[in-house]
Amino acid sequence: MRYCLQCGHQAERKIPATDNMPRLVCPNCNYIHYENPKVICGSLVVHKDRVLLCRRAIEPQYGLWTIPAGFMENGETMAEGAARESYEEADAVVLNPHLYCIYDLPDIGQIYSIYLADLKDGAYGVGSESLDCALFSEEDIPWDSLAFEAVRRTLRSYFADRQQFSQLSEFPIHQDMIGKDLSIKRF
Repeated sequence: MRYCLQCGHQAERKIPATDNMPRLVCPNCNYIHYENPKVICGSLVVHKDRVLLCRRAIEPQYGLWTIPAGFMENGETMAEGAARESYEEADAVVLNPHLYCIYDLPDIGQIYSIYLADLKDGAYGVGSESLDCALFSEEDIPWDSLAFEAVRRTLRSYFADRQQFSQLSEFPIHQDMIGKDLSIKRF
């Protein structure tokens, strides 16, 4: 971005007097534009012994499998965002969501919040951002065709936790940092 969001004047990248980081600053009206991380909300949706995955119909990672997830919207909680994305991408209604994994991705300025949730009545479909959706058992996960490292880590954690805990509500929260994901296509 090269222009001020307030007055349209050409902005400059510099460190404001009240800050310690370079920001986009307007020399005309002194507006400071802060670029902060985006929150990605998603759900690891479970039905019996299987997990719901969506095959992406959009970039990045077109055609690869992921969990239903996307950008959090203003006015919603992370859990609401995760539930909305499940419905948008897989026509899936989630029940009993609880925070399961949180990942910092500083390289791309994102924070992933993944909820563990039950699939209502085992019902799902295919949303507009998906080519296909399916329930997978552990042995059928398309590991070589997963879109994102956060999805791989979430699934690995889930299958390990499932060996140790009998109820989804007992599963611990996993927190980690994911460095540069070289598999993600950049535009």
